[in-house]
Parts: sequence; C-alpha cells; structure tokens
Amino acid sequence: MRYDFEPFTLDMDRGLLLKSGEDVAIEPRAFDLLSLLVVNQDRMVDKDEIVEKVWGGRIVSEAAISTVIKTTRKALGDDGITQKYIRTLRGRGVRFVGTAHPTVPAQARTADALVPSADPMVDTGRPSIAILPFRMVGYSEAYSAIADAIPAELISCLSRLRWLTVISRGSTFRFRHDDPDLSAIHATLGAKYCLTGLVEIYGAVIAVLVELSDTRTQAVIWSERFSGTVSDVNETRNDIVTHLISALELHVPLNEAKRARLCPPENLDAWGIYHLGLQHMYRFNKTDNQIAAGHFERATQLEPGFARAYAARSFTSFQTAFLQYTTDTNEDENNARRFAEKCVEIDPVDPFGNFTLGRAHWLRGDPEAGMPWIDRSVELSPNFAQGFYAHGWADVMAGRGAEALAQLEQAISLSPLDPLLYAMQCARGLAYLQLEDYDNALLWAEKGARAPGAHFLIRAIAAMICKIKGDDEKAQYWAKAMQERRPDTSVAMFFKAFPFEDAEMRALMTSALVSVGLKND
Repeated sequence: MRYDFEPFTLDMDRGLLLKSGEDVAIEPRAFDLLSLLVVNQDRMVDKDEIVEKVWGGRIVSEAAISTVIKTTRKALGDDGITQKYIRTLRGRGVRFVGTAHPTVPAQARTADALVPSADPMVDTGRPSIAILPFRMVGYSEAYSAIADAIPAELISCLSRLRWLTVISRGSTFRFRHDDPDLSAIHATLGAKYCLTGLVEIYGAVIAVLVELSDTRTQAVIWSERFSGTVSDVNETRNDIVTHLISALELHVPLNEAKRARLCPPENLDAWGIYHLGLQHMYRFNKTDNQIAAGHFERATQLEPGFARAYAARSFTSFQTAFLQYTTDTNEDENNARRFAEKCVEIDPVDPFGNFTLGRAHWLRGDPEAGMPWIDRSVELSPNFAQGFYAHGWADVMAGRGAEALAQLEQAISLSPLDPLLYAMQCARGLAYLQLEDYDNALLWAEKGARAPGAHFLIRAIAAMICKIKGDDEKAQYWAKAMQERRPDTSVAMFFKAFPFEDAEMRALMTSALVSVGLKND
C-alpha cells in the first residue's frame, strides 16, 4: 500500500518514504509512527496506541515518545511550531493533518473509499442497500440485457447475507432514471446505501462503472471500473459480481463504523456498537482487542439473537489466545469455540460464523479439524475472502504449499484492502518457503511484516525466512523488530500459534528461529 501526500509518498510495501521520487532517510521507529498516523489519518492517535504499535507495548518514557515524533517531523521537513503534517493535541495524542491518498493496484482503486462524508445524525441499525438497474451508454441490442442482469444477480447473491438488508428488485427497479435522487431512495425505500452502475460497449470492449453511495449523506464511498470483451461477457459479469460482493463486505461495515464513532457508545443500538467494535478488532493489539470485545458483548446483550456479534466475540477471544495476551489462554480458547458455535446455532449460513468456528480448532493444535467449517464459509459465500485466507493458512500448516498459494491468491484478489492482508501476504511467504522458492518467500514475508498492523508473529516469520534464505542482515532486522514488540517471543509460542505438521519443516523453522534469538524452551 502507498499513500501520497505531496510531495511525499509513503510506500509501506517497500518500507520507503519518498520525496518527489527520491528516497528520504527515516529511522525505523519514525517510519512506524508515520505509517500509523497516515493509516489512521481520520482520527487522533493517543500515546498508549503509539507505545503499543511502535514499541510493542514496552514501557517507554515521555521523552522517547517526544523524540520519535520530533524525528518523524524532521523527515517530513516539519517541526513542532509549523505542524504542517503532524499536529500535537496537548495531553491527548497526535494526528496526521496532511491529506494522504491511498494508492492501490488498478483492479482495486477506489474513489474516496476511506474518507466518506458523514452527517451528525447517525442512523444506526442493520445496513440496507438498494441496487438500481444499471444505465446503458449508447445502445447494443445484443447486450442491452446486461444492464439489468448484473444488478439482478447482485440482489440474488447479497440476499443470502444476513447482516445486510437487500431491497427487492420489484422496488428498486422502479428507479430507472439517468440521475437517481439518493435522498428520495432513502426516504422511499429506507435504504442506507445505493449501488448504481453504467454500462458502455464500444467495439469489442464492454466497460462497467459502479458506484456505492451513502443515501443519508449522498457521499460516494466506493467506485470501480471493470472492463472485458463482449466475447466473454458472461465471464466479465461474473467477475463484476464477485468483486462487488467482496467490496460491499469491506466498505459498508467500514462506513458504518465511521458513522457509529460520531455517536456516544451508550446511545448506539446493537448494530451500531457492533460496527464500532470492528474498528478496534482489526488493530491487533491487546488494548483495542479488549475494547472490541466489550462492544461485541454489549451488542449481544442488546440483541441476544445477533449472530454475527457472537462471531465477532469468537474473533476477539481467538486473538487473545493466538497472540497470547494472557499467560493462561484456556478460557479464551474455549470462548473462541463457544461463541462461534453460538453464532452458527443462531444463523447456520453466516460465512463469518463458520469461519470463526473453523479457526477455533487451530487453538487446540488441530487446524484440519476446522477445515469443514472453513470450506462451508466459502460455499455459503464464494466471494468471502477471509474464508480463502483461513483455508490457505490451514494448507500451509499442513504442508500443502501449492494448494495454499491458490487459496491465498484468491483471498488477496477478492479483498486487496482487507484488514488481514498482511497475514495473507505472510502466509504466501510460508507457502513459497515450502516450495523452496526462497526469493518469493522473502518477498511476501517482508510485505506482510512491513504493514503497520502486523503483529509480532508476522515479524518472527519474516526473520525466520530471511535466516533460511541466508540473508542474516535482514534476519536480524526483523528479529529486532519482533523483540521490540514482544521480548518474550519463544519457539514454543510460535508453534502454539502455528501448529505445523511436517517434522522436517518444523526442524528447519526451529533452527532458524533459534538462530535469530528466540528461546527454545
């Protein structure tokens, strides 16, 4: 991922800060802080979160924090008086006040995806969407039906998702206008989101532009352009439907969470506080995970039949046990499975619930036992990126490198902005390691480790792969980064989190982990 804020480019994949295309010298902790602030540019970052993300929760002095802020400003040509990019909110924290635009591959480019407008009247409750018939530019008698076929198929597919209310085609197809009135759609249909599209056929090429808007604010929160040839129009249609569903799974909850943050938690209903919890759940640190768990517990208290909130409680319990936030993880291991089972009991067809139930088996050292649930999550929603991700991880731990690559490539393709992207990338590195493709193993492991949200085990994997490849300098760099986040990291902790089955691979990994400084006890 890259972020552009003139004249700078923050390239997190390569760990570079560029100014007008030229490399800017920046210390590792300053780079971590800048990445943290830019990714969270919509909010203030307090000192506790800085310590958690930059120093891995270690006890550090106020002077150390002030020094890294000063060093970061210096790299940007900023200072404490001007505060052009980094503003100090006295006694509370700091915030990035530049305007940084995310830059992603062409197939994943979004328009204003991360910075939707929001009004002060937060409307909470289950998200709902109206999918309108697409508009044709020009006329093609042979392919004119596709303008109705794509939205009709989307309505059919999305209606299987219990977390999203989909307005029926009989109602939405009445809004067959060139310029639909979003406020009227909100008032008439009660839909909080609206998806519109434009289809253009020129020569042998078909192009489809789609736009997702919040009807409460009339703000565009995501858009994308797809293209293909008329000779494979059915394949193009399938590709559009697949990526649209994945995009909605990401951008609708993201936008709901941003809106929920405008309202005090005590005034939110179950759905509002659930989406607020999602903002914390994916930050992968102990403090935010505890906050998320509290929000999800509150959501299930407000609405006992809220299946997906139970799956989210399973997710936070899994995270506590997986990253060993406590010395005794037995209760969280049990809760990860118990809450997932509760979700599936309430809603057997929720893909997220099946995903969490399948993953809960990892905590007992038996990923294969969870595979039926992982498979079911993808069967229920063929576009569920995290299902492919979990399948890929299970394949990696079982030693099926080639199969893992296929699953992980599909996950990344479906959700290139996924909050678990760094873990998908790192798992690809492990898959290439098993295939003895050490160059790609190192490439993908480092991609994952450079992400601001990457936890200490991801950095342990990067250090291990660097060591196996024979790059001792990089191995020591990532080992140091890992130990800064979690000084007590050990071989036993690593294999508790990742129960690899192959004895030969475990021996290779153990040797490398010990060589980079992990205790083998």
